[in-house]
Amino acid sequence: MSLTLMWFRSDLRVHDNTALHMAARRGPVVAVFLRSMEQWQQHGHGANKITFWLQGANALGKALAQYNIPLLNRHVPTFEAAPGALLALAETLGATSLYFNREYPWNEWQRDQAVINTFRHAGLDVQSFRDAIAFEPGELVTGKGDFYSVFTPFSRAWHRSIEASRLNMFDAPACQSLASISADPEPELPTLSAHSVATQQWVSGEQEASNHLHHFLSQQVHLYARDRDFPAISGTSLLSPYLSLGMISYRQCMQAAMAMNEGLLAEGNPGLATWVKELIWREFYQHVAFGFPRVCKGRAFQQHTEMLAWRNDPKDFAAWCEGHTGYPIIDAAMRQLRETGWMHNRLRMITAMFLTKHLLTDWRKGEAFFLRHLVDGDFAANNGGWQWAASTGTDAAPYFRIFNPTTQSKRFDPDGQFIGRWLPLLDALPGKQRHAPDPVLRSEVGYPAPLVDHQVARLRALDTFKALS
Repeated sequence: MSLTLMWFRSDLRVHDNTALHMAARRGPVVAVFLRSMEQWQQHGHGANKITFWLQGANALGKALAQYNIPLLNRHVPTFEAAPGALLALAETLGATSLYFNREYPWNEWQRDQAVINTFRHAGLDVQSFRDAIAFEPGELVTGKGDFYSVFTPFSRAWHRSIEASRLNMFDAPACQSLASISADPEPELPTLSAHSVATQQWVSGEQEASNHLHHFLSQQVHLYARDRDFPAISGTSLLSPYLSLGMISYRQCMQAAMAMNEGLLAEGNPGLATWVKELIWREFYQHVAFGFPRVCKGRAFQQHTEMLAWRNDPKDFAAWCEGHTGYPIIDAAMRQLRETGWMHNRLRMITAMFLTKHLLTDWRKGEAFFLRHLVDGDFAANNGGWQWAASTGTDAAPYFRIFNPTTQSKRFDPDGQFIGRWLPLLDALPGKQRHAPDPVLRSEVGYPAPLVDHQVARLRALDTFKALS
């Protein structure tokens, strides 16, 4: 019986893994994980994401061992080296097939095509599968046959086209006979893990992902539509790190939502329907990354915005990064990011729009900073969110929509609880005064004055965008 090599990447789970399920149906399986540290760092991932990734690979090895599937680890510095490394491993093992789940950003897609061509040229079977999303890019298109560039019609097409078969979950493989091939010893985490706050904040693995899903659905989802925008409330699923690395599948999430919502996805319980919408947003950005590869190459989706006259003041950018802007909600959010490797989604929008509109700093600088710190740093979602805030991307906020940070703070952190938690300097102030302390209070507690006046910054941003027309 022929041996199949299963290549894991950002699909670090045994249950409901399409390629693993299909590989195990053929016969014995040996798994491999390529540790591409140099490439990941070139792509901008920092210690938090990489540490969580490698911890997830180690957790995967333990899970696979329960099915007698050995996991081999190979250090392959760049994607260009992946085809040769995988072919050499397959030939050493005597594997006749390579199975993997597809990834859609430009570099990953080019790597995978090179792997496919290498194996076929060598006369070996290679199979890839749609796993991370419900529809292959190109399956959902506009009436003109184009990729969607606006979320709402994409979402409507998604709901209109979804079939039960696309949400069916795949069984974990049966326990195979003990293989003569032994798993590699669990690799030690690299030295960069010492700089990862994620090691204290997040536990890797599909079991932990399932625990988060159960807690969210049993305790929080019914109020999700109301609570998800309030950062002081534990109102979100906290599943984004697990979804970004495939420690849980979108199918498991969708099935769990339908089970609680009488089989419905777009209607029914407002919390469940809203959460499903957020899962579809993740898929939308995967389609964008594939259909418009320029966004994977540091380019704006709205090409005319490449001519924007960004200020790019290094002192302003440093103040934003360090949480010293003088706007409490911005500074509290940036400190949450730096200390936990995660930021509440409402705050991601507020801080991104502040950097791009108030400080007129190129969105690419903020995008890179987030990716370097986020444990859930997903390229497509991060890029899509930043370009939305900067009014340069798909489904972008109109350029004249410029959040007032203080208004946002009062609306979504009304009692100043989140601010007090992350800015101890302001914790002694009454909650209502934490949003925009007057100069006397700022001086008393040692909190800086605002970098820029909101109205002045707003007019400057409007003028800058109008100059494009």
